[in-house]
Amino acid sequence: MPHRHRHHRAVGAAVAATAALLVAGLSGSASAGTAPAGSAPTAAETLRTDAAPPALLKAMQRDLGLDRQQAERRLVNEAEAGATAGRLRAALGGDFAGAWVRGAESGTLTVATTDAGDVAAIEARGAEAKVVRHSLADLDTAKARLDKAAAGLNTADAPVWYVDTRTNSVVVEAIRPAAARTLLSAAGVGDALARVKNRTERPRTFYDLRGGEAYYINNSSRCSIGFPVTKGTQQGFATAGHCGRAGASTTGANRVAQGTFQGSIFPGRDMAWVATNSQWTATPYVLGSGGQNVQVTGSTASPVGASVCRSGSTTGWHCGTVTQLNTSVTYQEGTISPVTKTTVCAEPGDSGGSYISGSQAQGVTSGGSGDCRTGGETFFQPINALLQNYGLTLKTTGGDDGGEEPGEPGGTWAAGTVYQPGDTVTYGGATFRCLQGHQAYAGWEPPNVPALWQRV
Repeated sequence: MPHRHRHHRAVGAAVAATAALLVAGLSGSASAGTAPAGSAPTAAETLRTDAAPPALLKAMQRDLGLDRQQAERRLVNEAEAGATAGRLRAALGGDFAGAWVRGAESGTLTVATTDAGDVAAIEARGAEAKVVRHSLADLDTAKARLDKAAAGLNTADAPVWYVDTRTNSVVVEAIRPAAARTLLSAAGVGDALARVKNRTERPRTFYDLRGGEAYYINNSSRCSIGFPVTKGTQQGFATAGHCGRAGASTTGANRVAQGTFQGSIFPGRDMAWVATNSQWTATPYVLGSGGQNVQVTGSTASPVGASVCRSGSTTGWHCGTVTQLNTSVTYQEGTISPVTKTTVCAEPGDSGGSYISGSQAQGVTSGGSGDCRTGGETFFQPINALLQNYGLTLKTTGGDDGGEEPGEPGGTWAAGTVYQPGDTVTYGGATFRCLQGHQAYAGWEPPNVPALWQRV
């Protein structure tokens, strides 16, 4: 692939201003999350890593083999790494080939590029550089072709496929390798892009036995609340689509009448939301161990390698890491895409429950394999896509959850809108580019959160 140098001066010019921030964040120093007086807030401050509750930190210690300080530093480092990866993605453009963190404290960020000329700029940001053959855009295109081909195939024996930035390939996990080859052939994706990986278990939906807080559908099956939400003045919660169809009624864990499914998609996606009656109030919390409240301060998506914890009414709190974004998975009911693949365990009844990194909502439990006694994997429906699809606002601590008008001094930026990396907005007469996917809130105006927005 020919090298492209047209953007290197722009990349280099932007490096010095933020390299120190990344180095501080990834070093795990005590001051990594604290900005000097009068300076812009760090990514860790923006994403409120200091708001991680004791129950979540304890679960990270148990499941990731950390002590408390390591768990706290990991959350800080992941916040800073996500912001740095977002800036480099914007700077590298079509050369960008993905990013991931590694290490017990997520102390190392790796950014992949197709152009060796980008290495210096990546390293100047405090990240490791990896030169690869395929851009993320090329891998995403190949994965989209697999999604399209799968619509006409039975993929039960090749149930999981995703873009693996760490191996710079599209991976198909298969019970039978022949099934993977059939899918790849139908999609026209060759060996240069694809890799087949063996698996022994079929993923299944965690359908009928609990979650963040338990609720019951039509007085029979049981699932879990994902995240409390609002839609205008209407209160409710997000959950998994396979838990119930539109029009199904719900009762709470106390068996008191609760609400009605307003929308539900499954298969294809695994998303739904329930509007509750006036007896129920949406709160900005997830149920933690011992009944403690875990506060939710936003929905900034975590990168590959980041820690993530799940609350479920069957198995309680468990933690692991994000292993793949943009994954497709086939259950017996059909294929779901895109979901996020994790090493967190779950069991039936945990369906619909909450995934959270620090205080940032990530998604709702879809399905997986294994269990919490022998270990397993799970897939979650990303929360931002769910919020965007139904026009919902995540209930968070701080800020105005319901605002839909652009904040002062005006522009196209609007609280309540879900933004994806690369989206551009205007605010106060300036243009900004989104660095990390999130739902916007009052107080998160582009000039205030450099972890999420870059002025262009």
